[in-house]
Amino acid sequence: MNTRSEYDLLGNLDVPADAYYGIQTLRAAQNFSITGVPISHFPELIKALAMVKAAAARANQDFGLLDDTKADAIVYACQDLINGQYHDQFIVDVIQGGAGTSTNMNANEVIANIALTKLGHSLGDYQHLHPNDDVNRSQSTNDAYPTAACLGIQFAADNFVPSLASLKAALEEKGKEFAHVLKMGRTQLQDAVPMTLGQEFDAFAVNLGEDIDRIKEACALLCEVNLGGTAIGTGINTPEGYSAKAVEKLATISTKPLVPASNLVEATSDMGAFVFFSGILKRLAIKLSKMSNDLRLLSSGPRTGFGEIKLPEMQPGSSIMPGKVNPVIPEAMNQTAYQVMASDLAVTLAAEAGQLQLNAMEPMIIYNLLNSLKMLKQACEMLEHKCIRGIQANQEACLAHVENSIGIITALVPRIGYANSSRIARRALLSGLTVKSLILEEALLTEDELNELLKPENMIAPTRAKS
Repeated sequence: MNTRSEYDLLGNLDVPADAYYGIQTLRAAQNFSITGVPISHFPELIKALAMVKAAAARANQDFGLLDDTKADAIVYACQDLINGQYHDQFIVDVIQGGAGTSTNMNANEVIANIALTKLGHSLGDYQHLHPNDDVNRSQSTNDAYPTAACLGIQFAADNFVPSLASLKAALEEKGKEFAHVLKMGRTQLQDAVPMTLGQEFDAFAVNLGEDIDRIKEACALLCEVNLGGTAIGTGINTPEGYSAKAVEKLATISTKPLVPASNLVEATSDMGAFVFFSGILKRLAIKLSKMSNDLRLLSSGPRTGFGEIKLPEMQPGSSIMPGKVNPVIPEAMNQTAYQVMASDLAVTLAAEAGQLQLNAMEPMIIYNLLNSLKMLKQACEMLEHKCIRGIQANQEACLAHVENSIGIITALVPRIGYANSSRIARRALLSGLTVKSLILEEALLTEDELNELLKPENMIAPTRAKS
């Protein structure tokens, strides 16, 4: 393999001759082999890093700290990254020591080398444009990296929310399709009162829709960034006014309403916005998992369970039991949700581990948030297209459960009283007879009265007041 020699404070190291990364990236790649997931797995983070570097270059240009040639070359290189080029050059594992320095230097070196080729120079010829002196000018990992994280998480959320909204819409469509299907509602896995299958799916839709708004609120907290704070938030090595100008330019490039943090020292060590965002993802994961549990219960059987809905058959379910088909899609959603919940704990612990003016565990936080968003997006799309849209109602089973249920006695309480209703319910349970037959046997209501009270429309909504 052809190589070029590069030098840092630890000495010389041979770098692949055609690599756009440099010596510090290569050292990090050799040191950190933890997840097997490189930075390139999260294009939103690379895009955000490039935007931060482009904004910094333009701010430095305005302050006379970079000449036009260098600033333009850096910005052009950043645009290539924003457009999706050279992402394979981001080879460092997302989990790393050094509070993200390796990620920052991976970006600095790749951008420097792209810019060098645009200026007609060789890869690694840093005397003409340097990763630290030029690309990283007026920055530290400690402000560039978390700022890019805030931006990258928002980009990932932008990609995820449409998938969640589409899943919500699919549930709403099922709600309309099943609006006429009467079934029993259950509390504590016991018969409760009648409802429609449509109401059940409408509730799923509303439940998920709430978190679309919560995600947007969490993204708003990520719009306050510490760019310009450099090492610990004091702004060392930046000209006066640099933070405001750099963030303004980043807001323009990213089209996000970014603002400088009111206190850059506080913002450099605080992980509160990340913790809040992680909590929202955990909340959503819990909801998705609970819904998946319900889908598995409602489809249980096919002959000895609830059997009220039929899920699309995706694959044979057993290597030993012929004919068995399992609810594999909701099961996969459950497991995705558990991983997101576990990731929230990792974020919580990493945020708590901050010390003094910096949190060295930011890579763990950023990895888990981006990974959770990626997993949730893919899982929601899977659930919608491989499960929800193909669900069928078993109307006969739903109706049979209602007719055989003791729970319908609740609809009769206002007419025959709680004591009579309790007695009839107990008789029905012990005898196996239906509530309806026992009511008629004891002449507590006429058949017409009973039929009127047990009409679906009278059992699934508040009673209309008599005029």
